[in-house]
Amino acid sequence: MPSALVLVHDAVPGRGEREVGSVGPALTELGFDVLVTTLLPGAPAVPDPADVDVIVVLGSAEAADDDSVPWLAAELDLIARAVGHGTPVLGICFGAQALARVLGGKVGRAPRSERAFVALGSSDTDLLPRGEWMQFHDDMFTLPADAQQLARNDVGLQAFTCGPHVAVQFHPEITPDAFGAWMDAWEDEGVRAEIEAQVDVPAMVAEIAARADASAAACRTLVTRFCARAGVTAS
Repeated sequence: MPSALVLVHDAVPGRGEREVGSVGPALTELGFDVLVTTLLPGAPAVPDPADVDVIVVLGSAEAADDDSVPWLAAELDLIARAVGHGTPVLGICFGAQALARVLGGKVGRAPRSERAFVALGSSDTDLLPRGEWMQFHDDMFTLPADAQQLARNDVGLQAFTCGPHVAVQFHPEITPDAFGAWMDAWEDEGVRAEIEAQVDVPAMVAEIAARADASAAACRTLVTRFCARAGVTAS
């Protein structure tokens, strides 16, 4: 059975597993043994990238260019070792920024935040379907030298592929429960009021719920195509 390592960035027991959203079920349906874990202080040691078949790096409230984040160096090192070994990495939002940085791209503040479902095209629809994807970010990344652009809009680069690796700025994994976990984290971190001043959160909750089936299907498609493109299957 192939194995998938999913890195989350929440120290609260159980909440990171909720934030995995539809990515976990998509991998499980493909026959992967899925391990959800974190590199945050106090967490158990993670497997070596050479010992897993796929790595997914999820979002974070931190910035992928902020070297004061205590666990960031270890995570960048893990991604770099995965790239060196050839273990396919799917980077999502923060994970995409971290992957871009490892591959030689730059990470910085986006010209404006995106916090909504956003329509995106695709230069490779056999890998990335066109459609409306959930965005919730303030930062952006540039295209690494050896990468191929998959999607871009007026804010910046939204997705790229580089060998077996794929980076997406958006959140294909979003589900009502995953967004609920985000809100719980905002409450714990004391930023919920600040976010609600910028975003119509009840409207977003309703839209995520209305789109839940379509979002899960799009996530399954993306994960399936990512694994197939990387040559990693359960056969």
